[in-house]
Amino acid sequence: MTQIQIAKLRQADIAYYDFSGSAGDKTILLIHGFASSAQVNWIGTGWVKLLTGSGYRVIAIDNRGHGKSSKFYSPRDYGPDIFAADALALLDHLDIAASDVMGYSMGARITAWLSHSAPQRVTKAIYGGMGSHIFGGRGGYHLIAEALETEDPNSITDPGALAFRKFADATRSDRMALAACIRPSKHNITPEIVRSIQVPTLIAVGSEDDIGGSPQQLANMMPSARAHTIEGLDHMKATGAESYKAAVMAFLL
Repeated sequence: MTQIQIAKLRQADIAYYDFSGSAGDKTILLIHGFASSAQVNWIGTGWVKLLTGSGYRVIAIDNRGHGKSSKFYSPRDYGPDIFAADALALLDHLDIAASDVMGYSMGARITAWLSHSAPQRVTKAIYGGMGSHIFGGRGGYHLIAEALETEDPNSITDPGALAFRKFADATRSDRMALAACIRPSKHNITPEIVRSIQVPTLIAVGSEDDIGGSPQQLANMMPSARAHTIEGLDHMKATGAESYKAAVMAFLL
């Protein structure tokens, strides 16, 4: 089992795994979702085993505020642009000029920002668990932040916020860092940004996912995107779904 490593970058200490595949010319960067980690999102779901078995070198990052990476407690230290800058700095640290990139949920937003701001660094992109709601259309983020900040989880009345609190507790996350992370950031993904993305992209969302929204609606806005529906699964259960994996591997290979 590859051990987690820490890259002491200028802007933050970023934790990551570096798994070698059988071929040295294919690399993929994996970016997890909110309140998750590389271990939870990618290793525990079998993604790393699948990708390395297909010849990929797999870099799986812990986003700032998550896992073993640096924690910050102000919303100004988070946002898709900041997360993307961390990811690019890690690729620079590892001397990786370009890579396929797959993000799930919040990680999909980060992947979109990477594709927009540094398209020469992204060969192919996969947005998992994030379709038409990539613009933040679901809302309720202040409720999630408050649910993370409260000492009494029994006081949480919003079901969606309670689900995120339970997930954060289950993953033993730093709740105060996550609360800062979920509050509105200065920079957001916009329709103009999405329409500008030329990177070949697969958008895969569960048919029962009310967090991610429609994959087809988002794909329709992009010149080089295709949509895949993960049938019968919601946002949490789709992460490691076999049909999702099959669609991704067909897209990549």
